Amino acid sequence: MDKGTALILQIALNTPLRCVFDYRPPEGLKDPPTERVPPLGVRVRVPFGRRRLIGILVGIVAQSRVDPAKLKSALEILDASPVFDPVTFDLLRWAADYYHQPPGEVFAAALPASLRAGQPTQAKAVKAKLSKRAAAQAARAAAATTAAVTAAAPAAADVTVAVAADPPPLVVRPSDVELNAGQAQSVEAIVGTLSSFAVHLLQGVTGSGKTEVYLRVIAAALADGGQALVLVPEIALTPQLISRFEDRFSAGVAAVHSGLGQKQRRDTWRAAHRGDARIVIGTRSAVFTSLPKLALIVVDEEHDASYKQQDGFRYSARDLAVVRAQRARVPIVLGSATPSLETLENAASGRYVRHLLPLRPGAATAPRMVLVDLRKAPSEQGVSTPAMQAIERHLAAGGQVIVFLNRRGYAPCLFCNACGWVAPCAHCDARMTLHRRAGQLRCHHCGAHEPVPATCGSCAQPLWPVGQGTERVEETLARLFPHAPLARLDRDTAAARGAIHSVLERVHSGEARILVGTQMLTKGHHFPQVSLVVILDADQGLFASDFRAAERLAQTITQVAGRAGRGRLAGEVLIQTEFPEHPLLQRLVTDGYEAFAISALEERREAGWPPYSRLAILRAEAKDSAGLEAFLRAAQASGRALDGHANGHAVKVLGPASALMARRADHFRAHLLIETGSRSTLQRFLDRWLARVETLPAPTGLRWSIDVDPLEVD
Repeated sequence: MDKGTALILQIALNTPLRCVFDYRPPEGLKDPPTERVPPLGVRVRVPFGRRRLIGILVGIVAQSRVDPAKLKSALEILDASPVFDPVTFDLLRWAADYYHQPPGEVFAAALPASLRAGQPTQAKAVKAKLSKRAAAQAARAAAATTAAVTAAAPAAADVTVAVAADPPPLVVRPSDVELNAGQAQSVEAIVGTLSSFAVHLLQGVTGSGKTEVYLRVIAAALADGGQALVLVPEIALTPQLISRFEDRFSAGVAAVHSGLGQKQRRDTWRAAHRGDARIVIGTRSAVFTSLPKLALIVVDEEHDASYKQQDGFRYSARDLAVVRAQRARVPIVLGSATPSLETLENAASGRYVRHLLPLRPGAATAPRMVLVDLRKAPSEQGVSTPAMQAIERHLAAGGQVIVFLNRRGYAPCLFCNACGWVAPCAHCDARMTLHRRAGQLRCHHCGAHEPVPATCGSCAQPLWPVGQGTERVEETLARLFPHAPLARLDRDTAAARGAIHSVLERVHSGEARILVGTQMLTKGHHFPQVSLVVILDADQGLFASDFRAAERLAQTITQVAGRAGRGRLAGEVLIQTEFPEHPLLQRLVTDGYEAFAISALEERREAGWPPYSRLAILRAEAKDSAGLEAFLRAAQASGRALDGHANGHAVKVLGPASALMARRADHFRAHLLIETGSRSTLQRFLDRWLARVETLPAPTGLRWSIDVDPLEVD
């Protein structure tokens, strides 16, 4: 831009509008010389109506489409340098376009709340006179992150002591683990692609040593001063993984997840942005962490649905991690025992390089899987006689037992035998779940809760809990096996701070002999003393309407089964079902996940579902059901009018259809499904169509969103 040219700043503000906002520069920067033009990626404070907001500078143009008389001046440029490294900045702009999300919401998702509020991106370094003891403490704190240093000076939360300015050198401690052939070949191949883009699928059976491969490759990536990003699907996995990484690396390991306080998130972000945090381990949002020296990305349990953000800014952290690696020209490792069908298709087509780890290290072997026919086997509160006998046998042999049921609470419904009344949620098309210990009925969809009624509200007769949740199973097992201490891991028990760590510690120490839990148990935990896994209800996903239901069920069964037999004791898995002849269960037990995936991909190809097509869903909700349907029909008509003009593949706009739960939290819910055979065709269509949808009349309070590459079609 020539010297003296007028500047228009384009600011991404955290609003639900799919646009950027034009502002004149602050008064002191009008018609600035070239060297004073602010760099893209800095934060800018601007007037917005009656408020003052902080946004991100994403563009500078010479002219605005807004009437010059209406343009306001920005108030202040907060940073001298961008708050994102160049790759992350470009990734966020790309993500806003690809997922068709408001750019301000996208950039806001990548910053800690304190930085969104305008706090400095770096702590102010000041000289402080310390006692010898305090100086020693500060020096030791430097081995962690800035968070630990600020803890040594509580009177000034945003002050860094001078002695902590330089991070300690990174030392990689040697490993006493001897790699098997599959691990060694994988490490060599991945290390061979450092400093270039490649996608590696590390497909290994549960317990095959994928984490050791990650550690070896990361050590190589960090040898030249680089940084590594490691994504995990669950907060529960983060402490376990961080502990293992800290055992191997002397410094620079940091965590990013929603369980951190705002101060911790800010300080971790600062350490990563400076390059002091050499390894960042985090959940979904960590994919946006500013890492100027990024050398490697690892996505553990890449198949996990937790990587998809389901509200607000809807994105796939796994997919964005691949895009980030491509733009940074670094390799990425996708690890899983049960890769998603999309990932397997990418490997089959040659876009990804697949490395197989078919064996568990040492003497550990794959567990034996057995189907238990619930139509023939008697049971007590969902626990069959064969399961009881197996639990007793494994406990007597010194093993631990996992009992898996993906349904929390005491019972899924409260029922009246006299008149058939079932306790409903007043706000959703759902039943209330009984939580007996809390003395509440709770809706797991909208969060409504109420005291447990003493009698039926319809006929005043007694009420009875029907079905089993983890709380009831825990009660049953405590009665059946009073000599075996129990632990339970689900969303209810994990809600308190430190509760997850406490439960896992009881299991690892051997204090808890039986562990009851939900989906949280399937996500990569290593329990070497567990020899038996009992899956109480394998039928939940067998007949679901969503086309991904079979894939999710196969992954869940395989993953939870993989917790058994990782140590000295042989593993056994009992799968309780009323449909033991079902092809999916037979294939899993007989031939394993790989055989299931091959047949499932063929079924997807024949049906034209992803990965052989591209989908988007426009979801809408409103209290006015008629207005909701009218809006969606207008949106459908607008889309079909565009269809004939779409280049390449045809675009289908299907619906409107009610959501599987048509009413939730007093809102009616429905959607349109957009389907086509090409990503580029879908993107071109959405670019044109959503601009029209935004202009459609809508009932008061209607909310709508677009979900590109949805995981759930409901």
